[in-house]
Amino acid sequence: MATSSIPLLLLILSATTALPEKPIPVNSNSILIALLDSHYTQLSELIEKALLLQTLEQAVTNNNITIFAPKNEALERNLDPEFKRFVLEPGNINSLQTLLLHHILPIKLTHNSWPSYNHTESTRHAALSRHHVQLSASNASLYVGAVKVVHLNSIVRSDGIIHGIDKLMIPKSVEHEFNNRRNLISISAVKPEGAPKIDPRTNKLSKKKANSVPNGKDPKPSIYEAMAPGPSLAPAPAPGPGGPHHHFDGEKQVKDFIQTLLHYGGYNEMADILVNLTSLASEMGKLIGEGYVLTVLAPNDEAMAKLTTEQLSEAGAAEQIVYYHIVPEYQTEESMYNAVRRFKTVSYDTLRLPHKIVAKEADGSVRFGEGEDSGYLFDPDIYTDGRISVQGIDGVLFPPEEKKKELKIANQNVKIHATKATKRGRFT
Repeated sequence: MATSSIPLLLLILSATTALPEKPIPVNSNSILIALLDSHYTQLSELIEKALLLQTLEQAVTNNNITIFAPKNEALERNLDPEFKRFVLEPGNINSLQTLLLHHILPIKLTHNSWPSYNHTESTRHAALSRHHVQLSASNASLYVGAVKVVHLNSIVRSDGIIHGIDKLMIPKSVEHEFNNRRNLISISAVKPEGAPKIDPRTNKLSKKKANSVPNGKDPKPSIYEAMAPGPSLAPAPAPGPGGPHHHFDGEKQVKDFIQTLLHYGGYNEMADILVNLTSLASEMGKLIGEGYVLTVLAPNDEAMAKLTTEQLSEAGAAEQIVYYHIVPEYQTEESMYNAVRRFKTVSYDTLRLPHKIVAKEADGSVRFGEGEDSGYLFDPDIYTDGRISVQGIDGVLFPPEEKKKELKIANQNVKIHATKATKRGRFT
């Protein structure tokens, strides 16, 4: 009887060990919950974009943690735009994770963890990024590396603590990856070519090895070279895109995309504004000629017909409207849709500085703007040539700040008309 119960006991033990472990829930009073609900909103959004919530939940359950949280201004305005674009690209999520984990330590550091102000030495601690950070004190201030702690003990919980810092701490590995990527981008359009070799017998560029003339024999020139009296008649090679002088026929490309708008149909008003009502077509051509890339969010004719005369009567109103619909990046329907699907909300710079366009995922498409002044990506990829991208939308977009001013002016006009009406109704 005892021998028969042993296999059954082993079976029960193996079944229990095979069961997956349930994840330990994070306490509502945890430091991680406090961070997500704190005023460090930019850091919280980056942690969610980097898919680090599960990693931090595991870290909180295993150890107490310390978070050095940069203030929002350091991530919004004081960060290099190229570096921010680099870490937010989907292919560089590992760099973003390393950058954020560099601000989190698996230990709870209080004020006593820093060396005294009159002490010259510094203490080192390993971050979750596997890099080390140094704590030091100088001139009655506390430092993490070269970054100043501006708000000590900003948020304190039983399982962790948050200290506010004035700048982002960038580890050497992420900085190295960013510099390598920037160098690759700067030379990616240059075709590698060897130095030209001159044939001393003809004083001309030597041919390839396969067509070279054997030693001891006269070279056999081509018919064109034999007939031409000199090198002055030889045609010069046309400079192509990405050449050393950056010659781009921007005006031709702008004309091509406007012709495409006209042939596509439903975007005559936008084409008319670009060509006849303003000089934006030539300005765009100059930008493309200098090597810039643009994405045009073109409202269709139905959307343009909803514009009032007041919105177009002011001087330069048409230019301001179009500037707000031009993004100084090259985006396609696929790239924008993938971005909003991953990050939920994406803001794009426009040529109407400093206003930005907010894009979100809605109904399986991309929606730009908010409220009534919004437009869906209606006709994707009307024109894409690598430098100009035209995306058709079904609404005219306005900056939120401008809409608030219009509503304020409209409310003031209503109050003025109301006071005049009440005065007219009184007996004097």
